[in-house]
Amino acid sequence: MTFPIEVKNLSYQYSGRKEKVLREIDLQVNRGEVLGIVGLSGNGKSTLCYCICGIIPHIFKGRLEGEVLLFGKPVKTMDLTTVATQVGIVFQDPDTQLFSPTVEDEIAFGPENLCLDREEIGERIFDAIKVVGMEKHRHDNPHYLSGGQKQLIALASILSLKPQILIFDETMAQIDLAGKKLIKEKIRQLKKDGKTIIMIEHDFENLDVADRIMVLKDGRLGSFQGRL
Repeated sequence: MTFPIEVKNLSYQYSGRKEKVLREIDLQVNRGEVLGIVGLSGNGKSTLCYCICGIIPHIFKGRLEGEVLLFGKPVKTMDLTTVATQVGIVFQDPDTQLFSPTVEDEIAFGPENLCLDREEIGERIFDAIKVVGMEKHRHDNPHYLSGGQKQLIALASILSLKPQILIFDETMAQIDLAGKKLIKEKIRQLKKDGKTIIMIEHDFENLDVADRIMVLKDGRLGSFQGRL
């Protein structure tokens, strides 16, 4: 069986660090599953995200052991453009991902860099913005939107690349209850659409949409036993 995400005996040590951040991690995530990963700060949650989405080893260098497979293919042998069409990541602070003057331009950026034709780009903008329910903000400047709305636009910009895997890296950490409700609604919808989702969180209240929860502690990943 081929999993959307499969991690085999993964360990990682940043250049210049004495200790490994990740230690012998094994993980399989099924299609359409929402997996929650919790852990205290500094335990390697974001580093694991970077390994899955190709930032490690393609951008951040260090000592990498084991491997990450996306639909059976090793991330380390894929170029970043290909990885971006397989897996997308929405970060904690949407302002780090939003830089265009309008929502439409923001969503178009990824498809334009794939050198798609204008008709295809237009269709992807329409589809992505419809999924997140932000049609009326299409021509707005994203920097003037609320925190939750910004996260939805960041998500739409990822969806325009049509990845089958989505990672939410503490996406709800800086938004209010209304914003969290919006994000959770979209996660439920994406799950129904067959997307595979990883939610990196420190707040268990944000994981009521998860099918399974695992804990990352001291660089090791294990089943949730009711404590960190």
